[in-house]
Amino acid sequence: MGSNSHFTIALHILSRIEMEHDKSQPYISSELIARSVNTHAVFIRRILSALNKAGLVEVRRGGVNGGWILAKSAEDITLLDVYDAVEEKPLNGLHHSEPNRACPIGRGIQPALYKYYESAEAAFRHDLAKTTLATLVAETLEHAAKE
Repeated sequence: MGSNSHFTIALHILSRIEMEHDKSQPYISSELIARSVNTHAVFIRRILSALNKAGLVEVRRGGVNGGWILAKSAEDITLLDVYDAVEEKPLNGLHHSEPNRACPIGRGIQPALYKYYESAEAAFRHDLAKTTLATLVAETLEHAAKE
């Protein structure tokens, strides 16, 4: 789907949905989420669609009671689940176009960098797998209370 900002926005979306969990109307509209993220609802719905396809959210269509809800508990959603739902590329992408093969740097830079990028991606994924959405929401609300 996109860039690292999509991952951050997906986490924002899921955190906002989780915050509504215990209220009398747990479904939250994409418009309300968009106001929290400060972006357009169409963009939010695109990310929600990817999260839905990954089984992380569910939608209820229609009116006042419609909106989005988590498909499973925040304790059962890891940050890696979210990352995998919205990211198509590795954390550290290589060149957008093929470097000049006639240049020794152009020929060798990608193979030289690959092992470092692969190692960084593995460490990143390992850390994401250890953290749940519930932990992120608790930390987020703790930081917000300090403001």
